[in-house]
Amino acid sequence: MRPSLLIAAAALVAIPVAGVAHPIRHASPAPTLDDATIVAIFDAANTADIETGRLAKERGQSQEVRDFGAMLERDHTQVRKLGRDLAAKLGVKPTPPADDAGARDHAAAMKALRAASKADFDQAFLHHEVAFHKSVLDAVTITLLPAIKNAELKDLVTKIAPAFQGHMLAADALSKKLAR
Repeated sequence: MRPSLLIAAAALVAIPVAGVAHPIRHASPAPTLDDATIVAIFDAANTADIETGRLAKERGQSQEVRDFGAMLERDHTQVRKLGRDLAAKLGVKPTPPADDAGARDHAAAMKALRAASKADFDQAFLHHEVAFHKSVLDAVTITLLPAIKNAELKDLVTKIAPAFQGHMLAADALSKKLAR
């Protein structure tokens, strides 16, 4: 498996969700991942969700979506700081994968979300968040954790994974609630 971005934490299937291309891809053969690349992937995933959360905070039609966006922005800002602080402590310079399409994919997802009508934004955003967090969880489990060499980095990623699960479940529950 080859992370061509982990605008979410490594790479798996590009998933179209409500017209929003998912930023995580999966391809093969798999290049070797080192901790510097994993730190960059971790950082990119958090940055992406900070940006999508901020967009939902601004464009969400329901207060619940705006609040969820604010929570994503806050949570991922804190987690990104933890990752950056650990990288500095370990002397690891984040190095994105050579074939990283993450920035391009994230830009496309943001463009699609910005283009969504007011009426469609909340569901498009929530569907994107469910798919995004599922891809992150899959990537962490299948690709990143097995490749991490440093015990502190592995511990951080392991401790953060349940929060990604929580965000995915919360987005799914909110999507279902708003669809009623």
